[in-house]
Amino acid sequence: MQTLKELRERIKLLETERANLLLEIEKLKKAALERINSLEAEISMLREEAKSFQEFLGCAGEKANNQSEKAADKLQS
Repeated sequence: MQTLKELRERIKLLETERANLLLEIEKLKKAALERINSLEAEISMLREEAKSFQEFLGCAGEKANNQSEKAADKLQS
């Protein structure tokens, strides 16, 4: 059987550990939110870059097709 003093000490230790774990959880949440913000910003930049490439390749592809069509028309004439 545990004495009242031992029970109090054990409760105090558990409360201290609980407080430390709550602080650690808050730090981890903050780090996770920072990581989320960083990833969202990176994804946004990558989407813009992909959109720019699609527009560029779309225009370049259209120009190449137009030039090919003009060359084919000249050959047929």
